[in-house]
Amino acid sequence: MLYSIDNITPDCNKANFIASNATVIGNVQMEQDVSIWFNVVIRGDNDPIKIAAGSNVQDGSILHTDSGAPLTIGKMVTVGHKVMLHGCSISDHCLIGINSTILNHAEIGKHSIVGANSLITENKTFPENSLIMGSPARVIRELTSEEIKMIEYSAQAYILNGKRFAKNLVNFEAASTLLES
Repeated sequence: MLYSIDNITPDCNKANFIASNATVIGNVQMEQDVSIWFNVVIRGDNDPIKIAAGSNVQDGSILHTDSGAPLTIGKMVTVGHKVMLHGCSISDHCLIGINSTILNHAEIGKHSIVGANSLITENKTFPENSLIMGSPARVIRELTSEEIKMIEYSAQAYILNGKRFAKNLVNFEAASTLLES
């Protein structure tokens, strides 16, 4: 569902797939080939949320801002299942692992992976090409070229899957009701 608040409406026209039970509110901009999956909540009610081309936000994730803490997701970013992003900045070509939390004013450098269940506290900045893990998170090591390729593969796979779902997903209950009448 898309909602306007204070006369500010999400700009999602270029997204290739937004699940029917995702909630997108207010000052949210999505570029080409973005996919937003099931049970995602994106609340641009305080400051803007920008999701750049080719990025995906997977099932159950929550994106929110505070005043003075906008949220930016770069190009070709994979945001895993049940991730909490709050007023942070994710650079291009990153993968944010399942159930991770990234808080206000934190910054993730490009070509980085945040491991599953990691907590990145406010105002933390991480360099490019980092494997970031833990609670609180820290840099474990530099990524290999194979790991960087895997980030690209993940984003590309979700672009294709988003297009597949946009074209072929059918509400079976609605289809069954039509057949019965």
